[in-house]
Amino acid sequence: MRILLVEDEQDLVAQLVRNLSAVGFVVDHAGKIAEAEAAAQGGRHSLIILDRRLPDGDGLEAIPRLRAAQPGVPILVLTALDSVAARVIGLDRGADDYLVKPFAMDELLARIRAALRRPGGGPQPPLRCGALTFDLMERCLRAHGEPVVLARRELALMEALLQRQGRVVVRDTLMDAIYSYDDEVTPNAFDVLVYRLRRRMAELGAGVDILTMRGLGIMIRATDQPCATDD
Repeated sequence: MRILLVEDEQDLVAQLVRNLSAVGFVVDHAGKIAEAEAAAQGGRHSLIILDRRLPDGDGLEAIPRLRAAQPGVPILVLTALDSVAARVIGLDRGADDYLVKPFAMDELLARIRAALRRPGGGPQPPLRCGALTFDLMERCLRAHGEPVVLARRELALMEALLQRQGRVVVRDTLMDAIYSYDDEVTPNAFDVLVYRLRRRMAELGAGVDILTMRGLGIMIRATDQPCATDD
């Protein structure tokens, strides 16, 4: 899942990117409203974290344009403006949630999980394929019921494949799910990532095949499962 982080305080940006990436999110960063709107136009995000005091204005001013670019995306305002009036204004201007700095990272992660559960309100069922289960909210992959530790990009690739299991996923779709706009990607980095994940699943006896369909994309399926339609 991709998160758009709109924040100009560099130390906080580094902390948030580090912690969000550690639990499997791909983070695109924008330091200004104009950058945030360009990023929203250019991609799809599961959540937007939005500061208010930005170099080119109040982040709340951008909410209508961010919503127009990505209808339905949850927006969590993260700001030092902590008065009741400021919170009310933020929520009335379209924010889905409002968290005041300083904050506990565990609380931020819990609020992100809550935002991603909407509008259904209940937890999403885990993705299952072969002996694998993937909890979307906890960002936890298990094989035969035991937790599996993967590098963050391996985890992001696994999530993108499991969400479309049994279907061919084009390379660009997968790369968009794995790499942020700021990542420098070498030409063969994606192929190496696929190879590592395939080898790891074989070591675990996960009961899945990760197939490269030349000229089309990548697919994960339970062993012996037939191919479905392309994505």
